[in-house]
Amino acid sequence: MSDAELANKTEIPLSQENNDGKYLTFQLSEEGYGIGILKVREIIGMLPVTPVPQTPSFLKGVINLRGQVIPVVDLRLKFGLPEEEYTERTSIIVVEVKGLTNNIPIGIVVDTVSEVIHIHAKEIEPPPAFGSTINMNFILGMAKTSDGVKILLNIDHVLSAEELGAM
Repeated sequence: MSDAELANKTEIPLSQENNDGKYLTFQLSEEGYGIGILKVREIIGMLPVTPVPQTPSFLKGVINLRGQVIPVVDLRLKFGLPEEEYTERTSIIVVEVKGLTNNIPIGIVVDTVSEVIHIHAKEIEPPPAFGSTINMNFILGMAKTSDGVKILLNIDHVLSAEELGAM
């Protein structure tokens, strides 16, 4: 296996049927993304976020969701997109991320939540190879849908173990 193939290999082989299923789709800038619906706990509108000092810029802070303090990550900033003002369509998707010892609820800020769609495994292709220096583990695959390509995220790999540990 070449270095490029090793660098772009994900933990879940794309040929397996376990990628077939329902995905919550959302927008960041002009791009469409999806997260496996089983990782989504709930979708909420923007709430006041309490900033936490000495954290990366993409970690906007924490929210109090029914008595539970949840860290909030702005996916635009995490993915290197320009920061934009939040609108009435900006949402927080609360997801369960696999931590070192247990699942961790994290809020991810997205521009707009679109819909839940069923994507068949045959409609999912592996992420493109961009060379051995770019880590693509956070991309589960590229889904070909009727309204374009959706980038399917492996939400467990969007944040590194060090970033999760810091939360």
